[in-house]
Amino acid sequence: MTHHPKRLRIGFIPEHFSTPLHFARTHFALDADLTPEPLGTGALTTRLKTLASDPQALDVAIGLTEGFVADLGRSKTAGKEAEFGLVGTYVESPLCWAISTGAERGDVGGVEDLRGKRVGVSRIGSGSYVMAFVLADQQGWLKEGEEPFGVEVIGDFAALRKAVRGGEGLKAGADFFMWEHFTTKHYWDCGELKRVGEIYTPWPSWMVAARDPEDSRLEGMAEKINQGVRYYLEHQQEAIQHITSTMKYSKEDAKAWMGTVKFAEDVRGVDMGVVDETVKVLRKAGVLTEEAGGSEHMVAMKRS
Repeated sequence: MTHHPKRLRIGFIPEHFSTPLHFARTHFALDADLTPEPLGTGALTTRLKTLASDPQALDVAIGLTEGFVADLGRSKTAGKEAEFGLVGTYVESPLCWAISTGAERGDVGGVEDLRGKRVGVSRIGSGSYVMAFVLADQQGWLKEGEEPFGVEVIGDFAALRKAVRGGEGLKAGADFFMWEHFTTKHYWDCGELKRVGEIYTPWPSWMVAARDPEDSRLEGMAEKINQGVRYYLEHQQEAIQHITSTMKYSKEDAKAWMGTVKFAEDVRGVDMGVVDETVKVLRKAGVLTEEAGGSEHMVAMKRS
């Protein structure tokens, strides 16, 4: 066990999925600095790998399975030691990735129109990037020596929404992008974006990664998050109140999302088989190569 004097620095994506983490801090005194990272999982992995003394550094990140696995696989391919390890499972259910474009765009109607177009992503290796290639694989668009679409690195969710709209003489920076369904829905409802389609991850969607899997503070953190999850399950109205008052979700959407999500009862540990299955899909989608290895170098804490 490694002992650290300071408070744990936990990075998270400021969306509805963070509700149990919020409850862990407000109701169960989770002793940590919670840092929102709107750029998503790609940015979280970067901050897990920066020097521990860097003000931007994180000790723990709660992010998307595909983003973590893709990063660890690429490090292995590059011959690098893993700079973080998977220590927990946060959400058991899959994630619904919505495919969107600007509401006024006549050139993008359905998924079949996306081939050869430009996909906007938050950054290379992020969930929004990885899932675009999983989509291409599902559609049969991955051909040797032929890219299924152009990739435009745009930035956060707000920048992506702007990029597909263009307008006022501006050329759109991308033709479509992918983001979580319920986070996007508000912008279909208000007429800013148009829904093109959706794709579900073939794996449990959220995991917990740690810079130092031997960190003695992780056990206490896991217990507090477990309490936060139990509280969330028992206080649905308070959860809806938190989601609707701090983020752009309607009461109906918050309720609908709660009906689809399954948080892990115990956040500790990761199922090796889940990670190997994810690696297999990412290899098939061309995101990882054979050299990426598997769960044996990615999972630092196995599920008992």
